[in-house]
Amino acid sequence: MIKWITKLFSSTQKEENIDNMKKYLIVGLGNIGAEYVNTRHNIGFKVLDFLARKESLSFETVKLGSLAEYKFKGRTFFLLKPNTYMNLSGKAVKYWMDKENIPLENILVITDDLNLSFGTIRIKPKGSDGGHNGLKNINLVLNTQNYTRFRFGISDQFKKGQQIDYVLGEWNDDENSKLPERLETSIEIIKSFGTAGLENTMTTFNGK
Repeated sequence: MIKWITKLFSSTQKEENIDNMKKYLIVGLGNIGAEYVNTRHNIGFKVLDFLARKESLSFETVKLGSLAEYKFKGRTFFLLKPNTYMNLSGKAVKYWMDKENIPLENILVITDDLNLSFGTIRIKPKGSDGGHNGLKNINLVLNTQNYTRFRFGISDQFKKGQQIDYVLGEWNDDENSKLPERLETSIEIIKSFGTAGLENTMTTFNGK
């Protein structure tokens, strides 16, 4: 009897682990408020909003953010837009990671990157915060840098001392005209991350 119960418990635990491996937390970094919607710093929000519109998903206001659930090829993607402001993003990431029991390797954080030319994509399995306040706080709260980040280049075309104005500034006409194609690619990256895996996703999309 004891052996049977032990076997049943082990089987149930194994099934739960398998299910958890099919769950993904996709975090788009940004700042809440209408004044930030079309700013470069909010590309994380913009990517998730684009995916939600394309797949007719609705974001729900939840603890520490807005959340939408996207199901694709047997995977469940939790799309999270933290409402904590950029420099406290880690609090929302940790809360939803724990609540949904999502493993660290199934987390993808979408962020802007000044060191990449506009629209350039760089997917990395780990790394420093690169001076980004959102990543800095996530690293601090999770106590690790070993989570996947999807960096979207916004370039560094600003004069000395104008970095904040540039990052919190809106896309110019040329960037706006190119964004739709870049956003389409971005949602393919999210799907690939969950279905093809990190290595294949990096090979397919890095530098594209």
